[in-house]
Amino acid sequence: MEMYEIKQKQTVFKERRDELERLMDIKGLKKTLSDLEARTYENQFWDDHENAQRTIKKIKAQKQKLALFDDFKDKVENIDLALELIEMGESGEDIESLIKDTEQAYEHLETMLFLSESYDNLNAIIELHPGAGGTESQDWAIMLYRMFKRYSEKKGFSFEVNDYQPGNEAGLKSATATIKGAFAYGLLKAENGVHRLVRISPFDSGGRRHTSFASVNIIPEIDDSIEIEVNDADLKIDTYRSSGAGGQSVNTTDSAVRITHKETGIVVTCQNERSQIQNREQALKILKGKLYQKELEKKHEEVAEFKAQDLSNAFGSQIRSYVMHPYNMVKDHRTNEETGNVGAVLDGELDPFITAYLKWRVKEQK
Repeated sequence: MEMYEIKQKQTVFKERRDELERLMDIKGLKKTLSDLEARTYENQFWDDHENAQRTIKKIKAQKQKLALFDDFKDKVENIDLALELIEMGESGEDIESLIKDTEQAYEHLETMLFLSESYDNLNAIIELHPGAGGTESQDWAIMLYRMFKRYSEKKGFSFEVNDYQPGNEAGLKSATATIKGAFAYGLLKAENGVHRLVRISPFDSGGRRHTSFASVNIIPEIDDSIEIEVNDADLKIDTYRSSGAGGQSVNTTDSAVRITHKETGIVVTCQNERSQIQNREQALKILKGKLYQKELEKKHEEVAEFKAQDLSNAFGSQIRSYVMHPYNMVKDHRTNEETGNVGAVLDGELDPFITAYLKWRVKEQK
C-alpha cells in the first residue's frame, strides 16, 4: 500500500472516530456508567436482587460500548505512531495489518450503533425445525445448529440447550437453545426465517442434488425490564419423562415440562434442566419471549400496510441460500450480501451477514 493511501485511510479513520464520539455521546455514556456503578456501592443495593441484576446488566452493556470505542480509538492512535516511525526511517511492515485491524474495529463499533431497540440487549432463544424432506432436512437442521453454536463460541456467548429431539437416522427433529451474551438477540435476529441448502446429498446413493429447508426462530429471552403478563389460567402445563441428554439421572423422573398457551396455541417444551421447577421457569421465559415476538410481528404487519411493498411473508420466508453444488455460495436474499466461502459461514462466520442485515433493517424502517 502506497504512503498516500495509508494517510488517506488514516484521515478517514480520524473523521469516523470524531463522528462516533459525537453520535455515541461518549461523555454521556461515561457519566451514565459512573452513576450506575455508584449505585452498586449503596448499602441497600442487593436488597432488591432483581433490580440489582438489571443494573449490573446495564453496566456491562455500557462498558462494552465504551470498550469497543476505546479499542477503535487506540488503533487509530497506533497508526499515527507507526506513521511517525516510518518518517523516522523505521520499517512500516506492520502498518497494513494495523489498518486492517482498525477497519474491523470500526465495523464492530458500527454494528453496535444499530443495536438500539429496547430488546436488542437481551439473550436470544433459538428454535430450529427442519422442513419437509425427512433425513435430508433434519441433517440440514443440525448443520445450522452447529453453525449457531460455533458463532456463539466465537463471540464468547454461552450456548445452553433447552430441548433437543434427535432425528430418526441423522440430524434433528427440533431443538431449542438459549444463547447468552451482550446483545445476543440484537445480533441473532438477523437469522430469523427459513434457510435453504442446495447440495449433493450424502444420503442419496445416486449422488443427486437435493434442496433442503429449515426454519430458524429467534426469540428474545424476556427479563424483568420488559413486562409480559401471563395468567396461570391461560396455561396448560404437562410434565413427562425427559428423553434428552442432561446427565445420568435426567430421565428417571418426570422433570420435562410442556406449556401450552391456550389463547394463542403456542407450545413450549423444556427438558434440559434436572428439576421440574427449573424446566418450568425456563419454559415460561421462552413462552414470554414468543408472546413478545408475536406482538412485535403484529406491529410490523400494521406498519407494512402503509408501505408499497408486500411484507406479508416477512416472518417465515426464505431469507438465505447456502449453495454447495454446482458452485459454492451463500447469499442473503434480503441484503444481497454473499460469499463463496460456504465452509466459513457454516463454521460460524456470520458477522458480515448480520452487519448487512442491521444496515438493511434501518433503511427498511425509514
